This record gives sequence, structure tokens and C-alpha cells, in this order.
Amino acid sequence: MEKTATPTFKHIGSKLLNWYQKNARDLPFRQTKDPYKIWICEIVFQQTRINQGLNHYNNFIKRFPDVKTLAEAEENEVLLYWKGLGYYSRAINIHRAAQQIMNDYHGTFPHEYEEILKLKGVGKYTAAAVSSICFDGKIPAVDGNFYRVLSRIFADDFDISNSRAFNYFSELAHLILPDNVGDFNQAMMDLGSEICKPKNPLCGECPLHEDCLAFSLNKISEFPVKTKKVKAEDLSLKYYFVHRNGKFLIQQRKDDFIWKKLFEFPPVISDELISFIKSVKTVNHKLTHKNLSIEIFNVEVDSEDIWKDFIAENNFIVTDVEGSHERSFPKPLENYIQNYDTAYRIL
Repeated sequence: MEKTATPTFKHIGSKLLNWYQKNARDLPFRQTKDPYKIWICEIVFQQTRINQGLNHYNNFIKRFPDVKTLAEAEENEVLLYWKGLGYYSRAINIHRAAQQIMNDYHGTFPHEYEEILKLKGVGKYTAAAVSSICFDGKIPAVDGNFYRVLSRIFADDFDISNSRAFNYFSELAHLILPDNVGDFNQAMMDLGSEICKPKNPLCGECPLHEDCLAFSLNKISEFPVKTKKVKAEDLSLKYYFVHRNGKFLIQQRKDDFIWKKLFEFPPVISDELISFIKSVKTVNHKLTHKNLSIEIFNVEVDSEDIWKDFIAENNFIVTDVEGSHERSFPKPLENYIQNYDTAYRIL
């Protein structure tokens, strides 16, 4: 469709703001303009629903209340406080970005959109959200909520998987953008997550349904349009749960591939340990673009000499269930550890 800057579209943004002022969710990060806290909340809730991630956000802010505290923390502790949120590369990025702010911006969070965008792990959406909420930037924070709401309002069939979708819907958003862009961006988040949902939207409760072309055409389910699907890669992994007398061996992953810097069981063992394999458990686990099939071998070592030699040759960390709580593991391995007593007895 052809987009022209028709003034009458501005009333849509005003309607949304009026609805938001009466219906905004009472969230802790809504009570502040602190760019550090807004930044952290935007990163936390990128891949996590608010009701699932709110406690994680509160605990993270309590431990790391400002940029300086976060920048000076050990990376493993940052990962530990990210535990349960998944996508751990986000935690690594915010830690490095905090150090970047301390080194390049003298500890002051950058104010300009283009400078915020330079921070490690910060994309256009997050930069726009921080800029608009904290510094009165006039930039729509375009994300999946924007795609869905705008495509339905204008019955616009532009493919949201297209590489130009962000710029396209940014232009579309400007047609309805009010002066208070910070509240508008947060209103779109609330509307998209609570009302204009991907499935079973609550159109009768939507403040914009009278202006929604897809609603008037009874074609809500046809928008947004997304044709490109990323085929998930099948990937097989193998781990060895090497244990003796309540202790087991772990190591930290490198800063590459999946599960960066998380802890894991040994991926290989020596020939001497093969005879101690008691059983194997296969776990299936889905990541965004990967289907994992994970074999976990239960290796109960009877020989103290072989146990000590294997540790010395590979510099493994020796821990127990209690000690593992101080480190972050991929979810399938964390689940295995939580069931360690059962595994030890019956696997």
C-alpha cells in the first residue's frame, strides 16, 4: 500500500496513549527513567514474557544496581544471576556493554540513539526504547508487537521476514506517532502482548479496533504476513557425567558456538574410563534454530587413581550438587544435575 503522511492517522496514536494512561501495567521499570534499568529490562524481556522474567529482573537489578557494579562484576557471577533466562549471550553482552560504558563514556549512559546503538548486544529496537523512554527520542521501538499491530491496522501484507521489514514498519509507525514517543512505545508493547496477541486477539477490548482495517475486513488472522521460515538444524551432542563419591567433573565452555561460557560435563573421556560407563540417557532439547539430541553417559568411577589422573590431564573442575548451584549450566545439564541422586541410583 502507498503510505502518505495523512494527518488523520495521528488520532490512532492519541487513542493508544489514552488507553495506555488508564491501562498501563504496573511494572517496576515503569517507575523510572534510569537508562541503565530500562536497558536491562529491555534485554531481559527480549525472549522472556514479563510474568516469567520479572523476578529475574528484580534480582538482577538488586545485585547489579548500576553500570559500575555490573562492569566490575565477574562474568561468571553475571551468568549466575542470568540463570533461568536462557540465551546467555545476552548476559555476556550486557556485561561487556557495561564495561564499554565505563571505558568509552566515563560511566555515563549515552544519550543519543546512534551512541546507544554502539553498545555491545544493543540493536535498533533496544536503542529506540531507551532513547525514547529516557531521553525523549522520537524513534519508534519497532519489534514483533509493532509488526503485528501495524500490519493489522493498515491490513498491510508486507512480509515481516523481509530484510527491509524494520525500516518499512518504522515508516508506517511514523504515520501514527504522537509527541510522547516513550509512552507510545510502551503502549504498543502492552497492546501487542495483552490485546493484539498473535493468536486469539481480544479485538473487542482493543482501543483501536474502530481504526483497524483488518478487523473491519474480518481478516485479523491473515496478518502479519510471514513467509520465510528458518529450518532448524539437527545437532547431536555427547557428554559424560563422570562422578565418584558424590563429586562430578565439569568445565567451562569457550566463547563460541552455543551456550557460551556456561559450564558443562566432559564431552570426551579417556579409554580407561570407558569401562566405568553404567548407562546412557538421551535428551532432546530445542533452541531457536537448533534441534539438539544430547547423549549423557553415566560414568561412575571406582578407581581413585584413574579419577585423579583424568582430572590432572584435563584440568577439570571437581564439584558437587551444592557447588553446581554457584555456576550456570545449559538447561538439559542443569536438569540432569538436579536429578543426580536418582541418576546415581538407577541409571
